[in-house]
Formats: sequence, structure tokens, C-alpha cells
Amino acid sequence: MPVSLIEGDSLLAVDIGAATTRAVLFDVVEGQYRFVAAGHAPSTAEAPFKDVSEGVRNAISHLQNVTGRAFLDTDRTLVTPSQPSGAGVDAFVATLSAGPTLKAVVVGLLADVSLESARRLTETVYARVVDSIGLNDPRRPDEVIDGLLTLHPDMVVVTGGTDGGASRSLQKILEPIGLASYLMPAEKRPSILFAGNQKMETEVKSMLGTLTSSLHFSPNVRPSLETEDLEPAARELARLFVNVRKRQLKGVDVIDAWSNGHILPTGYATGRMMRYLSRVYGSTKGILSVDIGASGTLVAAGFKGKSTLGVYPQFGLGENLPGLLNHTTLENILRWSPLDISVGVLRDYLYQKSLYPSTIPATREDQAISQAIARECLHLSIQAARRDFPSNAASLNSRLLPLFDPILAGGGALSDSPTPGQSLLLLLDALQPVGVTTIILDQNNLLPILGAAAGRNNLLPVQVLDSGAFMSVGTVVSPAVQTAYGAQILRARLTYEDGTEARSELKFGTIEILPLPSGHGGTLTLQPSGHADVGFGPGRSGQIPVTGGALGVVFDGRGRPLDLPSDPVRRRELIKKWHWTLGG
Repeated sequence: MPVSLIEGDSLLAVDIGAATTRAVLFDVVEGQYRFVAAGHAPSTAEAPFKDVSEGVRNAISHLQNVTGRAFLDTDRTLVTPSQPSGAGVDAFVATLSAGPTLKAVVVGLLADVSLESARRLTETVYARVVDSIGLNDPRRPDEVIDGLLTLHPDMVVVTGGTDGGASRSLQKILEPIGLASYLMPAEKRPSILFAGNQKMETEVKSMLGTLTSSLHFSPNVRPSLETEDLEPAARELARLFVNVRKRQLKGVDVIDAWSNGHILPTGYATGRMMRYLSRVYGSTKGILSVDIGASGTLVAAGFKGKSTLGVYPQFGLGENLPGLLNHTTLENILRWSPLDISVGVLRDYLYQKSLYPSTIPATREDQAISQAIARECLHLSIQAARRDFPSNAASLNSRLLPLFDPILAGGGALSDSPTPGQSLLLLLDALQPVGVTTIILDQNNLLPILGAAAGRNNLLPVQVLDSGAFMSVGTVVSPAVQTAYGAQILRARLTYEDGTEARSELKFGTIEILPLPSGHGGTLTLQPSGHADVGFGPGRSGQIPVTGGALGVVFDGRGRPLDLPSDPVRRRELIKKWHWTLGG
């Protein structure tokens, strides 16, 4: 097998989503690892196949047609390592988000301490908390048992107790868990992760070892009341997630064997990359990644010394779409649409899309509805994620999103957008970033795949990130201000590398653009008016270096928080104007 950097190992990665399965090839080109090509096919987790490996083989077959290289033999089995003939690959990894949302029960002692840690831990995979059991639970043990038997959870996440602390209280809480598992059929017993007091490991094995489909242990997420460390437990929960999927979905065991165990939940793989990138950038600002897909919406953020990860299946664009109305209204979704669409048409679209999540918009109306839903899902997800952001994160205002630079965005909702301008407007509407930030589109959805690849080759993700595989949309300037429509809020001067200048005067409620091609840089001088704040302080001017992108430098003068007009006709006309400005 080749070992030098020039003749480095090739790597094939697949991402198994709820709607689409993608196969991506990485190989060495001119001494550097590069993203070479991608193939895709509809996922096959549901009927009529009900076997995820079929979708993987179909996506790899598509990749074979694109590259002219053979990766599967005549039996459609992966060829590894690569052969002298050029067939096969040296390494294979996979990420997985397909399958029904897991039902999770969280167990802990204190509601605002260990149970909160359990909730944050559970949100790192595609799971929904269906019950919480704590020290102050008012239910009798038999009521807890009845509840568990009714819910049939897929997994139980147990936290609580500092290392070496008291164990009697937690032991008492675990007794109903064991009894309920005993009463369940063996094939329906939940998997259990214990991430509490490490001194209780022997007791927990004795109590639950024979009463669960699988029992996992990880270091305590709360070794002390003041300390929370989710990463080791999240890593173990990722293994638990894959084991549950092996029981639920045919073909996962085949893909796991091909990867030699290098298969990760898509959300966890993205979180791994964000932890790395937050250390690379090392900025006083945070770094943010969002992904809007059929299985759920993912929000991962990295701050100096802390990272957060939230996976929200309830805000996915697939089979869970009708449940979106438990969190918002049809009218709230339609406020994002530039077209006059009735609530009845939107309701029908939600149910049809939930049945056929892989369909793409065929008409202008379908496109408007699809993007309006994506905006609402992402907006709700970022609001849910904000509760876990550190309180000391750099921000202009506690009511607004913290300062992030860059913001990376991917997922089918963005990669299916006809133009980069439409993708950018979707992100600006839903996230409402403030200050100055760079927007980067992961149009090939590589970020989670690179997170999985890091486990096999830690050099590959670094070089691919530097290779231009991601699209820079440009620099976005978003003043935090509220004033009358049409009032001037910012003067900007962009000085190019050759010394020429371009100027812009931004009025409230408008979006403006100054051209700056990809690969070029410049210096941006900003002079806010009144109390407008772009990161230097209310009304304070400043200079910053900027880099180009597909749209150059974009000025979003619509205010923060974004306040859309209540009059539907005026609102739709404004949205159309914003689309036009960004080339949508």
C-alpha cells in the first residue's frame, strides 16, 4: 500500500442521508489531498428496498461512472485496498443520518445540572427526548415503569453524581429503569449509556447488564458540579447510535464492516470538524456551521475553549415535516415567501414532502414554499441552539446572535438553491448574523465527511479545507440597528489591491453589494451612522481587511433583529427586491 505523501492513500466516503446517499472520493493530486468527485443516489432505508447498503452501492456506481474507476467488484462489494489495476480504494468511511428519530429517556439527579447535561448530550445525535427522570420526579416507581413500557425508548442516557460522590440516590432512580427493561421483550429493550459517577460502574453493570440490549460507559459528563465535559460521552453515544441503527436498518452492518468501524452519526462528525476549526481560527469571534437536511437541522458552534452541537430532527425537511407545526404556524412559514401562497397549499406541501422527501421543487411556487420552510426550520434551530452558547460569547447585544466568523452552511436546502444569492438570503433571513462575517457554502456537503475521514487520515481534512472545495459567498456586513425605513445607517469604502475604490451608502431596509472577486482582497472602511454598530461600538468607524467571494461584499441593512412588515403585500414586494439585489 502506498505510504508517501505524493502517493498517498485514496479514501472513499459515503454519507447516508434520509433522502440522498452520496459517495465522495478523495485522492492525492500534485502532492496534496483533494476532493476529486462525488456520486449520489436516492437513499434506500425505506420501502421498497429497506436496505441502506443498496443506496450506498448505487451512489458508488454513480461515482464510478463519473471517475471511470472501479470501486465495486462483480458482486457489488467494495474493493479495498486499491489494486495495481487502479480499481478500489485504500480506505473507506461513512456518516449516517438516515432512519427514524430515536426516542431517548434522560436520567439524572438535578434538573438544572445533570439532566441538562443529559439533554445536551442526547442532542448530539438524531434523537428526541421523550421523558426525563430525576431526583424530584413526582411519579411513583410503578408510574415511571408504566411510562417506560408505553414509550418503548430506543436508548436511555444516565448522568448524575460527581465522581466519588453519593450513589444511593442515583441507584434508586435506576431501579425502575431495570424493572421496565426486564418487562420488555428482549429485542425491544433500550440501549443504555451511563455517563455519571464513575464509582458506580460495577453497581450499574450488576443492575442493568443483563436487562439491556447494550450497556455503554463513558467518563462522567459532570466530574464536579462546576465542570461539564460532554466530548467523551458524545463519542460513546455515537457508537451506541450506530449499534441501534444496526438493529433498526438493514445494511448498516455491511457498511460498518466495509469501514472497519469508521462509521459516525453525521451530526457528531460535523461537531468533530467544528472543534478542530475553532482551534485553527483562534478568533475572539465564534465559528458557526449549519446544515439543513431531511433528517434534521444541525447547528454546531465553536468558541474559544468551548464547542456546542445540536441536532434537531423536529426541524428536518423530511418525514418529520408535519410535526413542524407543533413548533410554529403556517402563517409564520409563509411570512418568508415572496409569492402569495395560501395556507392550504402550504399544508398540502408539508404532507407531500414528508412522504417524498427526495423530491426537488419543480415550479416557482414549490421553490418559494421549500425555501420558506427551510428558513423557518433554520430560524427555530438557531434559537434552540442559542441556549447552549456560552454566556461570555462575544456579541453586540445579548438579544442578538453572537459574533461569528466564518459561518459555514450546507445541506440539501442550500445545495438545491438555483443561485448563491438565494442561498445567502436564506441564511441572512434565518440566522440574522451581526457585525462582519464571511459566509462559506459547503455545496458538496463535505464537512461531516471530513469529520469521519479524520479518524483514518488526519492530514486529509486539513489539505481539503485549504484546496478551495468550499465556496466563499463573500463578506457580509450586518449593522445592529433599528430606525426608520430609508434612513442612512452606513457609509462604506472598499479599497482594492490595485488602489482603486468603490463606495456604498446603505439605507435601512435595503441590501447593497460591492464587487470583490474570489481570490482577491481589499480594505473595507466602515462609517456607521447614529447608533448603528458593526462591531466597533455604536456609531464608531473602523477598517478591516476583507476577502472576495461569489457575491463580493454584501451589506445587509435590514436591521437586527429582522422585523418584516406586517402588511403582506409590502412584505412580499420587499422580499422580491432583496432577491433581485442578490441575483435570485
